[in-house]
Amino acid sequence: MFQVILKRLVMLIPVLIGITLLGFLLLQVMPGDPASRAMGTRASPEELAAMRKLWGLDQPLWLQYLYFLRDCLTGSFGVSIFHKMPVIGLVAERLPFTLAIVAYSTLIALAVALPFAILAALRRGTVVDGAIRHVFVALIAMPPFWLCYVLILWLALGLGWFPTGGVGQGVGENLSRLFLPSLVVGLSTAALIQQSLRAALIDTLKADYVDTARAKGLSGAQVFLRHVLPNSLISTISIIGVRVSWIIGGTVVVEKIFSVPGLGSLLIDAIVSRDLPVIRGLTVFFAIMVVIVNLVTDICYALADPRVRLE
Repeated sequence: MFQVILKRLVMLIPVLIGITLLGFLLLQVMPGDPASRAMGTRASPEELAAMRKLWGLDQPLWLQYLYFLRDCLTGSFGVSIFHKMPVIGLVAERLPFTLAIVAYSTLIALAVALPFAILAALRRGTVVDGAIRHVFVALIAMPPFWLCYVLILWLALGLGWFPTGGVGQGVGENLSRLFLPSLVVGLSTAALIQQSLRAALIDTLKADYVDTARAKGLSGAQVFLRHVLPNSLISTISIIGVRVSWIIGGTVVVEKIFSVPGLGSLLIDAIVSRDLPVIRGLTVFFAIMVVIVNLVTDICYALADPRVRLE
């Protein structure tokens, strides 16, 4: 397993290089001049030229890309134009809030999806199954930004159960403040997990080894808990991995609406203020996080299912 993981890590090198190249080229086609944005409209041509030279913007594109790769390898993406502090410091400061939403929403998704998937599979073809499917299909169709405002109006302003946004001091207060943004992300994830798990449960219930377990005298609950549910959850690992990768980038809008100082809101602010060092750093950091999640997902899938071999 160690050799396989090492091989996968080596194979990720060209992937990361391609991601950095794509991110670099996308930043080049963005409108506006970073130096003008940083210096303001009153800057003289000499001051703008000095700023472009400081950032290497006067160099050929291929040389700028090599500097960009150097920054990626060293983790030094320069100093934020807007925040006046190192980019790596900004990422370290805001990363915990983004990771908290990713973990919190995943737990919410599992807590919502598992019972409804089991109920729908055991009541397949009934009114209960149809109602559950329609509700979760509606959750998939709901735009996240719309669901954000609905939950704010209903649970925060209407019932007063949760704060409207922001972060607080301590774990307890942050759990309360991050519940609504995590719920928004978790509900869309729960919809996909529920559909996938329901289909897996139905297929597993038809398997021959399930009939064999019943023939040996095991009760229905024992058969379901020992054989049906564990084997059905294996396919759900891939769905969770894909959704966690999506959540990492999908928290951008949610964090901004709920005023959560995470990486998503930082990226939006950087784009608006044309903060080039922050945009570059976050682009690479998001890509690395997604790649790591996909690698961990493959390893977990192989560990959960001995029939799967990593190559």
